[in-house]
Amino acid sequence: IKLVDDVSTGTLLVKEPLNFWGGARVKPKDTKNSEPVYEPATGRVLCDMIPCGEEEVDEAIKSAHSAYLKWSKLSGMERARFMLEAARIIRERRDEIARAEVANNGKSITEAQVDIDVAWQCIEYYAGIAPTLSGQHIQLPGGSFAYTRREPLGVCVGIGAWNYPFQIAAWKSAPAMACGNAMVFKPSPMTPVTAVMLAEIYKEAGVPDGLFNVVQGGAETGGLLCHHPMVAKVSFTGSVPTGKKIMEMAAKGVKQVTLELGGKSPLIIFKDCELENAIKGALMANFLTQGEVCCNGTRVFVQREIMPQFLEEVVKRTKAIPVGDPMCEATRMGALISKPHMEKVLGFIKQAKEQGAKVLCGGEQFVPNDPKLKDGYFVSPCVLDNCRDDMTCVKEEIFGPVMSVLPFDTEEEVLQRANNTTFGLASGVFTRDIARAHRVAENLQAGTCYINNYNVGPVEVPFGGYKMSGFGRENGQVTIEYYSQLKTVVVEMGDVESIF
Repeated sequence: IKLVDDVSTGTLLVKEPLNFWGGARVKPKDTKNSEPVYEPATGRVLCDMIPCGEEEVDEAIKSAHSAYLKWSKLSGMERARFMLEAARIIRERRDEIARAEVANNGKSITEAQVDIDVAWQCIEYYAGIAPTLSGQHIQLPGGSFAYTRREPLGVCVGIGAWNYPFQIAAWKSAPAMACGNAMVFKPSPMTPVTAVMLAEIYKEAGVPDGLFNVVQGGAETGGLLCHHPMVAKVSFTGSVPTGKKIMEMAAKGVKQVTLELGGKSPLIIFKDCELENAIKGALMANFLTQGEVCCNGTRVFVQREIMPQFLEEVVKRTKAIPVGDPMCEATRMGALISKPHMEKVLGFIKQAKEQGAKVLCGGEQFVPNDPKLKDGYFVSPCVLDNCRDDMTCVKEEIFGPVMSVLPFDTEEEVLQRANNTTFGLASGVFTRDIARAHRVAENLQAGTCYINNYNVGPVEVPFGGYKMSGFGRENGQVTIEYYSQLKTVVVEMGDVESIF
């Protein structure tokens, strides 16, 4: 993407092909089935997403396999050098990548810059882990011994989501590459623009051609990737229904799967909390990336005694969130990903009202003053009071800027209610009681529990779901186990004892 130095909203032009394999961008073979890709802030068409067919998927996977054969022979130290160089280039181009991300995703530039920082930090982190991969030596009787080798899987497939397009591409490719694998990555059809920038950066950093490839497409292309016999593993970020389908398709070839799916995470605020921090935490738990975050704490349980103060302050601050042009430094909330998604979010709010919830602020389509943003997909951030556990807005993932607030009385009661969900991605608790904090963390059924904060995701710590929010982990040391396999080598130093 030839970006001008300072892309403003409505000016990004995407002219180059968005597929990448064999070390270069690849023109689509067949332009039928193309889908328009929109700029959420203006509603204009940014480019066309042309899905890859069987032949192209096959080419991309074969290109990845040939790169894997070279890459897997390098030492961890050698792989780390290339990865550190890629991280350095991302750091250097941070603003250019962030602007392309904003044009395609609609989130504020302030957030997009942090996403790009997290991406290079992730690659740097796994570059540091690559040289530490090692096995064990096990002494056996009579001088015999065994040892284990941690080996790569081969060609891994990454399937990304539209809420963190560039960051997810880094989160999946970095541990895969550190372990000696190659990756074919399919971005969401709604956000095809930035993954190919990562592919170009890896190429520039000097990795073998084909090590990180990008194929565009929707469900059909995803199916081709999951069924391909040369693919060893699929890592998917997205919704529960699609996750189930991916698992089913991967099962046909007995491929390993990592699934990072949706959530409806509880945030529990006790009356002994530091209220100022709890309020900031609730805003961070609900309104980042226009509320389009899978681990958001969208069920905010507040102890009854502090509910009035909490609501008053949260509503005051929610009303003050600057919504508008995402390229503008002062903006704190941009546009939702698409028109249908915006309508879906507004539908959830309408339904909440019908079921008895009370809208304390926001929850409407927002039209900024700037004429070029009049067709953008903006929704004013919303706080819902008077919610009950059986309401749709409390049970289902809305994936928009909607906070549902629920009162509670006792710890035991709130834990039972918090866990009464099929999801289990994240959770949070605000309290000054240290024993309670750790007790609640132990009893919440979720892959992450934040104590006195929310939505902080350092690359050093594992992230992933319990229950229907998925399995496998991303980030942290443990992710190495999801991108490698263990071989046991047994060495006999004496004679074979046979019973035959």
